[in-house]
Amino acid sequence: MNRRIPILLAATAFGVVGIGSSQAGPGEAGHGHPVFSAGEPGNPKRPARIVQVTMRESDGKMTFVPDRVEVRRGEQIRFVLRNNGALDHEFVLATTEENVKHAEEMKKNPEMEHDDPNSKRVAPAKASEVVWKFTKAGQFEFGCLIPGHREAGMTGTVVVK
Repeated sequence: MNRRIPILLAATAFGVVGIGSSQAGPGEAGHGHPVFSAGEPGNPKRPARIVQVTMRESDGKMTFVPDRVEVRRGEQIRFVLRNNGALDHEFVLATTEENVKHAEEMKKNPEMEHDDPNSKRVAPAKASEVVWKFTKAGQFEFGCLIPGHREAGMTGTVVVK
């Protein structure tokens, strides 16, 4: 059984959009097009600005470096994610409210892993990528939703101007 399905359905029941849930867009009822709060999945074949994000833990804290990224509306970013820590970490791009709600669901189901257009789980000493096009202005968050990691400081901010 895919453990992701019950969690995403529960998250959808709370009105969470943008953490990998599929919901119909306006005027497209029943088509199941994904809707994300922070924009849309990028096209890996198109040019993108590369932003390297390192995940790690030290001195009882868990961090992303950098923990703040500024982008222009319409810009495509290739987040190159490197886990330099000893533990698995995640990169989940959404609003802070969505990530907080989803983190609560993760506490109930800690074995759940993310591998959606806006999220990746990265094992120690491994790397991954998220290609994202920021179509909406505002402030968004990237966070690690593995239980305890967010509480240990593992969040970052994307400001879209």
